[in-house]
Amino acid sequence: MNKVYEIYKDLYGFYGPQHWWPADNWFEVTVGAILTQNTSWNNVEKSIENLKQLDLLDPERLFKIKEDDLAQLIRSSGFYNLKSKRLKNFLEWLKKYNYDIDKIKDKSVVSLREELLNIKGIGKETADSILLYAFEVPIFVIDAYTKRMFLRLGLISAKEYDEFQDFFEKNLRKDVQLYNEYHALIVKHSKVYCKKMPKCSECFLKEKCEWGVNNL
Repeated sequence: MNKVYEIYKDLYGFYGPQHWWPADNWFEVTVGAILTQNTSWNNVEKSIENLKQLDLLDPERLFKIKEDDLAQLIRSSGFYNLKSKRLKNFLEWLKKYNYDIDKIKDKSVVSLREELLNIKGIGKETADSILLYAFEVPIFVIDAYTKRMFLRLGLISAKEYDEFQDFFEKNLRKDVQLYNEYHALIVKHSKVYCKKMPKCSECFLKEKCEWGVNNL
């Protein structure tokens, strides 16, 4: 068992399954992925609830409402005018596929990811979150939690997003459920122990962690 998978087993054994992404359908996942940029999930949930109450968590219906009206509905997510534009850009892209997820899934992973990254306002982390959690493509999502935790563990010294992603995908089998669960567990652990000010003395991974060993 390699060290990357060993850490996964430790996390899963301690926390159990995380049941990510919290959403009723694929489209709700995509909306959440765009809204969660630079804000907390609690703020996103309020925006999603506003959309649900008006029965707008449907791509065709959301496409039809005015950008300014959408901005007011997602105010709790912060940067609401900017995020309204980003959602509209994404919806324009979805419209090309007649909002049909099966048509989208027929595309190759490389071309699909490239198309998402060409949508103004969608970066690598957001694109990969949509690919993994909404379109069920086996691609590992890299975020600030993942970088911080694995740099501290001493398992990687990379700085760039693509290097981190390549590291995980080389050390794990390509599996949607595994990637989903691992990323969720990293977020969980980073919020409980591996914070900005880490709780190394309490962490069950401290003996396997370079940072933990050197700072205790």
